[in-house]
Amino acid sequence: MEDFLFNDDSKDLPFFAPEQKESTRETEPPWKIMIVDDQEEVHQVTEMVLNNFCFEGKEVELINAYTGAEAKNLVRQNPDTAVILLDVVMETDDAGLRVADFIRKTLKNDITRIVIRTGQPASMTREQVIRNYKINCYTEKTESTAQSLTAVISRELRSLI
Repeated sequence: MEDFLFNDDSKDLPFFAPEQKESTRETEPPWKIMIVDDQEEVHQVTEMVLNNFCFEGKEVELINAYTGAEAKNLVRQNPDTAVILLDVVMETDDAGLRVADFIRKTLKNDITRIVIRTGQPASMTREQVIRNYKINCYTEKTESTAQSLTAVISRELRSLI
């Protein structure tokens, strides 16, 4: 279920550059992908899967955050983050949702793609989370495989070009 629309400001973000689609890898910055999870193993496995990942001739740069607070700081420092892989339950039961709310409402960023990856469902239904927090994709960690992760990342990056 997607209810994401680009706004007129989308062309001002560094990673949104369809006219540069055919540029070479050396001239284009990597896709920034942020992993937000309190479990070190999740970071390690995600890094292993995305180690040599390339999309449209661009490599990825992984940014790691282990708490909601750290994620908020890193999003501010990296406004050109393309995709955020976001856990819901970290230091609080809704830390990830607070990060999503911060990105969408405080930073007014509707461009960065937010992918919820959770092991514990939120108190709301999946549809409510997607709608209320403008989430682009919602997955259960138990459903996650290397293939499904790269497919999700590819789909989310494709939506930015």
